[in-house]
Amino acid sequence: MTPHESIPWIAYPAKSDDERIAAAQEFYEEIKTRRSCRYFGTKPVPRDVIEAAIHAAGTAPSGANHQPWHFAVVTSPTLKKKIRSAAEEEEKIFYSGKAGKEWIEALTPLGTDEDKQYLEDAPALIVIFGQRKGGLYPGETRQNYYVHESVGIATGFLLAGLHASRLATLTHTPNPMSFLNAICNRPSNEKPVMIIVVGHPLPKATIPTHAMIKKPLDQISSWL
Repeated sequence: MTPHESIPWIAYPAKSDDERIAAAQEFYEEIKTRRSCRYFGTKPVPRDVIEAAIHAAGTAPSGANHQPWHFAVVTSPTLKKKIRSAAEEEEKIFYSGKAGKEWIEALTPLGTDEDKQYLEDAPALIVIFGQRKGGLYPGETRQNYYVHESVGIATGFLLAGLHASRLATLTHTPNPMSFLNAICNRPSNEKPVMIIVVGHPLPKATIPTHAMIKKPLDQISSWL
């Protein structure tokens, strides 16, 4: 490797192979219970919970360690209403023909449509932005690398952290999403990637049967 500053590897707690297998299986049993929710109550979520989950997301690996992400947490009823209104305008176009017949047919078993009431009902929306430029330190305008991949990994960490606190979540991606820059007061060099809806599920909340179907291990992995 090329010369660089470094510190010694920080050892993980010792585990036997059986303990590692058990830990991996335990995580699988835990994370497989996360489901997308589209029926949220208005009960507030402690800020500390969301900040801890974002803090965890910020530990994700990233291209050149530039950490090219920003998480805008929207709790203002006024701003949530603006987001819903703008998102529904895009969704109306999407469902009225822009998506195409095949895409709409694929979504039919999930029961989704242009109504996005949960964007107002849920106590918090986390709008995730990918930063094309920035670098590691404040004020830098360096090129960022592997932005899409880096933000995707961080988003996975975020969802896992929110699920660990037993909050319901939903990933929402209106297209296009450029309206989010203005609403969230983010610069033009940042690209909205996703909205994470966060809150408590309503007692009437349901899960589409279709969403319970997960591909088995032999379909999603191979050993070479």
